[in-house]
Amino acid sequence: MSALVFDAMLLAALLWSAARALTVRELFRAVVLFIVFGLLMALAWARLGAPDVALAEAAIGAGLSGALMLDTLGHLDRTGKGTP
Repeated sequence: MSALVFDAMLLAALLWSAARALTVRELFRAVVLFIVFGLLMALAWARLGAPDVALAEAAIGAGLSGALMLDTLGHLDRTGKGTP
């Protein structure tokens, strides 16, 4: 029973973080929410019994992509093009 509750909470968190990442106006918050979504997806893959996919999602989806987006955002802020 507790596993079902955890899975439901994980699903709700995935849907919330995906919706917020797409609708938030600040670029930094969108990138952070994208990283959070990637980490939650890695947890979901681990719960589904796919540890190889979970590790790839955490390393590439959340880690590498998130770091590249944060670096790009820093570059845009330095040039003044990152402000809406």
